[in-house]
Amino acid sequence: MFYVYVLECRDGTLYTGYTNDLSHRVEVHNAGRGAKYTRARTPVRLVYSEQMADKSAALRREIEIKKLARKDKLALIEQCGTTGVPPSNDDPTGP
Repeated sequence: MFYVYVLECRDGTLYTGYTNDLSHRVEVHNAGRGAKYTRARTPVRLVYSEQMADKSAALRREIEIKKLARKDKLALIEQCGTTGVPPSNDDPTGP
C-alpha cells in the first residue's frame, strides 16, 4: 500500500507527499530528515492522508493535490481529515 499525505508545517504551510509507510514518514519529517521543504518548518502534523493501491496511483494523486489552490486543499482536509474519506450521511459524528 501507498499513501498520499498532507502535512501542516509549524508556519501554517501545507506539504504534500507520498510514502509506503505513513507513520514512519511523518516521524522522519519531524526529525528534520524529510523533504528539504519541511526541515526548517518542524514540527509537522499529519492533517490528511489517502490510501492508494500502488505507487503509480499515489504519484498521480500527489500531483492532483499539489495542483489545488490552498483553499481547495483546506476544504479537502476539512471534509476528509486523515482518513481521506468524507464522512457518510449515516455517520452520527459527521456533519
